[in-house]
Amino acid sequence: RYRRFGFLQRLRRARTFWTRELLGAALTRHPRWLRRGEQLARRHLAAQVPDERLRADLTPDYALGCKRVLLSDDFYPALGRDNVEVVTDRITSLVGDGVVTADGRHHGVDTVIWGTGFAVTDHPVAHRVAGRHGATLAAHWAAGGMRAHRGTTVPGFPNLFLVTGPNTGVGHTSMVFMMESQYRYVLGALAELDKLRLRGVAALEVTAGAEESDHDYLAERLTTTVWATGGCTSWYLDDQGRNTTLWPGSAWSFRRRLARFDASNYNAVRPDATPGPPGVSAPQRGQVRTRTS
Repeated sequence: RYRRFGFLQRLRRARTFWTRELLGAALTRHPRWLRRGEQLARRHLAAQVPDERLRADLTPDYALGCKRVLLSDDFYPALGRDNVEVVTDRITSLVGDGVVTADGRHHGVDTVIWGTGFAVTDHPVAHRVAGRHGATLAAHWAAGGMRAHRGTTVPGFPNLFLVTGPNTGVGHTSMVFMMESQYRYVLGALAELDKLRLRGVAALEVTAGAEESDHDYLAERLTTTVWATGGCTSWYLDDQGRNTTLWPGSAWSFRRRLARFDASNYNAVRPDATPGPPGVSAPQRGQVRTRTS
């Protein structure tokens, strides 16, 4: 109905975007804003689930937004049916005709859906991509967790550009917006590389200092998010409890941060560069540093 009036469609999309950005501010900067949402959710649960024991099983013991928010709220009545049983005990084993839980009970089932979340902190591709020192991306990340400058580039991996890399995920809006922001940044890198190729440069590689600075910025901002204060574990976190998945800010702030390719944070690698150990200065590797005016 909005297609005949383009400005109304744009206005509607803008309203949706900025409404979601308010949720993003609550998740990342002002978790206390979520308390009103928790109150509404509890009232809705009470209205949908009259059984007090079942309602207790369905009530989270962590803050709203600490785990991914399920936007659908019309499934509660199905859980109260006579042919439905909600089991919260931990599953200890799978057997031929069902599952066994920690209390020793056998639950007969026909189908098991193994819905344990997303393995976002161990990308399969990271085990297949090797840098100029011979180590894979997975090995590079093994000690300190996944990290990348602007969520896109990694020291030691020239001309590698990641889309939806570390700390680029969002829990409040579209990932497409985040990906488009990264595309602009990568296009800026490619444009810079095209200019440098006239000087015999073959690749661009982000400096370790730039990545470290970016990591420190993220670590500081993550401390105020609901994911750090909400009291839960989730697939957002790696096995050391580090949040290497989500962006701790608004989608718009991410776009502004990647609006311009920051060439001064990169080394220009010549084709005859000889790989050296981490920490060796650029001239010894046959590299030159680029600067923007």
